[in-house]
Amino acid sequence: MSRPDLNLLVALDVLLAEGNVARAAQRLRLSPSAMSRTLARLRETTGDPLLVRAGRGLVPTPRALELRGKVGQLVEDTEAVLRPAGKPNLEQLVRTFTLRTSDGFVENFGPALIARVGEEAPGVRLRFVQKVDNKDSALLRDGTVDLETGVVGNTLGPEVRAQALFRDRFIGVVRMGHALSEGEITPSRYAAGRHVLVSRRGLEHGLMDEALKAIGLERAIVAIVSGFSTALALARASNLIATVPERHTGNLRTGMHSFPLPVPTPEITVSLLWHPRLHADPAHRWLRECVREVCA
Repeated sequence: MSRPDLNLLVALDVLLAEGNVARAAQRLRLSPSAMSRTLARLRETTGDPLLVRAGRGLVPTPRALELRGKVGQLVEDTEAVLRPAGKPNLEQLVRTFTLRTSDGFVENFGPALIARVGEEAPGVRLRFVQKVDNKDSALLRDGTVDLETGVVGNTLGPEVRAQALFRDRFIGVVRMGHALSEGEITPSRYAAGRHVLVSRRGLEHGLMDEALKAIGLERAIVAIVSGFSTALALARASNLIATVPERHTGNLRTGMHSFPLPVPTPEITVSLLWHPRLHADPAHRWLRECVREVCA
C-alpha cells in the first residue's frame, strides 16, 4: 500500500476551514484550477467527496466534519515539530548535565557556575567527571558527556564542536616565604629549585623542561602528580615549585606567591567542546552560555 501524500493535510485543513475552493487557493497561493485538482486528489485519497455543491456554495460532508478538528490539530502539531525550538522554561527544567573537566576547572569555576545554574534553573543538576584521557572524544559522541573543557588537540573528533573560553599562560607558584617569593626570578634561580610536575599521563618531562633545555638548563623534578590542585597543595606545604596555568588556578593560589616564568612558554587556549547532536538543544545551548559567561 502506497503512503498518502502528507502535503495534502495542509490543503485539506485550509479547504475545510474555508469551505470554498477559490479562497482556499488564495490562502495557499495556488491557482483555482490547481486547488480543484488538489480537492480531486483528496477525494480519491479519503474515499469521500468532502465538499459537495449546495446551491452556489459547497457544504462539508459528515466525513469532512469529522475530520475538520483532527486535521487542524495534526497540522498544528506538525508545524510545532518542524519549528525551531524556543527558549527552555528554566524554572521547570529538570535535567542532569555531565561535564568532563579537570579538577582545577571545577575548583576554580565550579562554584560560580553552580550558583548561576541554581539561580536560573533550580531543577538542574551538574555532574562533574574527571578527565583521564584528553584525546578521547568518544564520551561526547555517545552522549555520556554533555560538555567538556580542555585544550583542543589534533586527535579531536572532526564532528565535535569547539568554542574558545579563554587564553591562559603558565606561571610559577611557591609558598609565601619561599626563596623565590623575593627578588628577580632568573632562569638559573628557577631551575635550581625543587619542582613538582603536573602530568595526567605520568610523563617525566613537560614543556617547561624543553624550554629550559633550549638554554642549557635542567630542573630537578622530585614529584609528579596528575592535577594542578595537588601540585599547589604540595607547594603550599613545602619548598616545591609548581608550574600551573594562571587563570585555571586563580582561586587555588590564594595566599601563595605567583610569578611570571623566566623563560617563554606558549599560551594555551581552553575551549568548550560538545557534540553536534546537542548543538540546537535549547537547554544545552543555555548551559553553554552559562559556562562561557562564568569563564569570561
